[in-house]
Amino acid sequence: MRTLRWSELNESQRLAIIQRRDTARAMFDPALRSEIERLVDDVEQRGDAALEEATERFDGIDLNSAGTRLDSDAIAAGASQTAPALREAIAVAIERSEAFNRALLPERSWRREILPGLSVGEVVSPIESAGLFVPSGKGSFPSVLVQIGTPAVVANVGRLVVIVPPDQRTGRPDAAVLEVARQLGIGELICGNGPAAVAAVALGTESIQPVVKIVGPGSPPVSAAMLECQRRGCVTQMVLGPTESVIIADANADLDLLAADLLNEAEHGPDSSAFLITADQSIVEPLGERVQARLEQLPEQRADWARIAITDNGGVILVANEAEACELVNALAPEHLQLAVADPEAMLTSIVNAGEVLLGQGASFALANYTVGVPASLPTGRFARVSSGITAETFLKRTSVAAVSNQAAVALSDAALELAAHEDFPAHAAALRARQSQ
Repeated sequence: MRTLRWSELNESQRLAIIQRRDTARAMFDPALRSEIERLVDDVEQRGDAALEEATERFDGIDLNSAGTRLDSDAIAAGASQTAPALREAIAVAIERSEAFNRALLPERSWRREILPGLSVGEVVSPIESAGLFVPSGKGSFPSVLVQIGTPAVVANVGRLVVIVPPDQRTGRPDAAVLEVARQLGIGELICGNGPAAVAAVALGTESIQPVVKIVGPGSPPVSAAMLECQRRGCVTQMVLGPTESVIIADANADLDLLAADLLNEAEHGPDSSAFLITADQSIVEPLGERVQARLEQLPEQRADWARIAITDNGGVILVANEAEACELVNALAPEHLQLAVADPEAMLTSIVNAGEVLLGQGASFALANYTVGVPASLPTGRFARVSSGITAETFLKRTSVAAVSNQAAVALSDAALELAAHEDFPAHAAALRARQSQ
């Protein structure tokens, strides 16, 4: 593992760690954006034909024979190939996610009188449609659909469309992803090249009705496609980039569990990052030995990716104390954070920027990713400073309402007239005076 002492790094070196500049460049690379813009243009202009051609060109799959769009019957038929044990595991994951999201649902509406004759409030309602992108480039990820689909169902979104690239072996979506869709009651799935399918669902084609929002994690090309489609009117939740994890640990941490959890997110890919932050230098060497032993037990590709995540992209950062550790975490604003310290609840009060915070070593990244119920599709790239994970609230919108009596209108109009005059809006002022004269 790479080991860095924070006090010995200059400002440029610190910024390189905090900002993950190489990752940001990959996601917003001008050449990639230009290529994706052309692809989205093509889908917008030629619809289904462009999606089919992109899938054959980039994925080597002929959608004319494999099929682009699956309805509820086709989803159920494909899902039937899922092993019973996996089917039950999916049900558990959905149940936990549903419990979490139902607990955070806001009141559907509220109204409050804030002055005599003036009541204000909101009506909370679901968005009318959403596309749910599930990646498949590095494998099958039914848990992603659990994480983003369950909140959408709890929010009661009118129409949900799953977007998934084809399995390279079969040319079709993986059965486990179809099983999640079946259990959630989602009856529409679009299979095709990732960026092109995102564009097709966001903008619509001859056979696909467009949606108003698309969410889900994806590769830099998929993220670029989402951003391009947002420019054309379909909202995206956030850019969900390569996974990142941070553990703050002290001498009380179990080193075997620490090594296991450090490699948890690191195995995702060569663009992942995994950091351990500690003020206890005594744990570094024995931890490194345990990490190396666990790396040797991983399949070769996963081990290679994990090594990159804890060397080139991550590693151990030695800090002066826990306060500096928390300060560094807030600057990193990581997707996943675990507090492997003696009193995680006390440390939590100092953490303000993180996609999720797992308190203690009992709350592993793996468990939170699958069956705890908390969101696991979380902001990356420091977006945790301004946004949150995908929950039911992602699929809700708020409409403000106000009721104003004549008495309240008169009481408020003088201040409103002053503002209208300053901003030079005579029609505003006229509308206000018309009520004063009644």
